[in-house]
Amino acid sequence: MPGRKRIIGGFSRITACISTTMVLILLGTVVFFVSVADNLGRSLKENFSVEVLLSDSISHHEAYLTQSFLKKLPPVRQISYTSKQEATQQQAEVLGSDPEEFLGHSPYPASFELLLKADYADNDSLDKYMEVVRRRPYVTDVIYPQDLMEAVNKNVKTASIVLLCIAVLLGLVSFTLISNTMRFSAYANRYTIYTMRLIGARRSFIRRPYLWQAFWIGLVAALLAILVLSGCLHALLSWDDGIRSLITPRVVATTGGTVLVVGILLTVLCAFFSVTRFLRLSGDKIHLQ
Repeated sequence: MPGRKRIIGGFSRITACISTTMVLILLGTVVFFVSVADNLGRSLKENFSVEVLLSDSISHHEAYLTQSFLKKLPPVRQISYTSKQEATQQQAEVLGSDPEEFLGHSPYPASFELLLKADYADNDSLDKYMEVVRRRPYVTDVIYPQDLMEAVNKNVKTASIVLLCIAVLLGLVSFTLISNTMRFSAYANRYTIYTMRLIGARRSFIRRPYLWQAFWIGLVAALLAILVLSGCLHALLSWDDGIRSLITPRVVATTGGTVLVVGILLTVLCAFFSVTRFLRLSGDKIHLQ
């Protein structure tokens, strides 16, 4: 009988570990895509640019002062200057002809191109700063894609809410599945728990081996899930190397850390509540379970 119990106990632990691993793989996948979606949204926002058009009468000194002013603005991440001559040359290459030949002058002004920080890439945050820029001397106009910016921010926000809801639901499902797995493990040992209560063992003493067992199950399951997710990540990068910029060390650390913490924390908590449930049952109810 003891040998049979050890076999059953070992099989129960293996089953609990496999079940927990599968749940953590699903949870890690959702966390990974939530993190990648956040990076994608920030990348899209940081690709928005603002063009500050300058008057033809601006001097080099005034252009330098304007550049210094723009660099100090909170939304500005990077700034580049295009002179009137450079702008004319670029357009001549695109059009295949020099506009000065038939117009007698170049219609393209000198300009600054501002690349934005992701946190400021929305119309509400940007309008108040750009209004100040418009009032600067020698600034003729400020151009940025307001409609596109609004559409991207709206879509990013919608996608984030959807992924967050999925993550919350999956978290609840994960808790339920892991809780059931730990409950079955405690159920298989309900008579042992009851016997230890009868001989006067403290509750903390009874719980301790089950909590340690749950800890090791959670740790092994989390490491297995991280191993599987790492293999999937490697395959994903091999399939399309272009997404490497979105999969930053922060994404990898967030995914792995979440899987590890959730795996250990949930199994230990579920084991604690499951064992506590059987500790509170009387002898008659133990036999009825």
